Amino acid sequence: MTEALFYHLDGQPLERVLPVLLQKSVERGWRVVVEAGTQERLAALDSHLWTFDDAAFLPHGTAADGHSALQPVYLAAGPETPNGATVRFLVDRAPLPEDTGHYERLVLIFDGTDETARIEARTAWKTLKDRGTDVTYWQQDGDARWVRKA
Repeated sequence: MTEALFYHLDGQPLERVLPVLLQKSVERGWRVVVEAGTQERLAALDSHLWTFDDAAFLPHGTAADGHSALQPVYLAAGPETPNGATVRFLVDRAPLPEDTGHYERLVLIFDGTDETARIEARTAWKTLKDRGTDVTYWQQDGDARWVRKA
């Protein structure tokens, strides 16, 4: 059964949160797709993931890099999943995939300061609940720790 986690960004930007969540996913041996809302955002995330921490290495790639099926973390601007990922991150208002059933986990990260993003997240929540998906909502506390709110 698919599990969906909604991460409400409030005090930290996506560029700070996403690498940490992706590192944890890779450490667990999960294959991941990160779907961004636009090609431009995808390119910016790709560049950032190479440089976010001098002491860390986060293996990832895009279609332009080749060897898409071998990438532990594949960055996409559309619905493709060439690496057989069972975990899909949706960022920058990327839409829900039509078929969510073959993912073990969906991670929807949305900007809490963007009213449109909040409305879209609520709609996605309802859609997933109606499909019988187990959904949880996470928000950071004052110490930047993720706290389950629902």
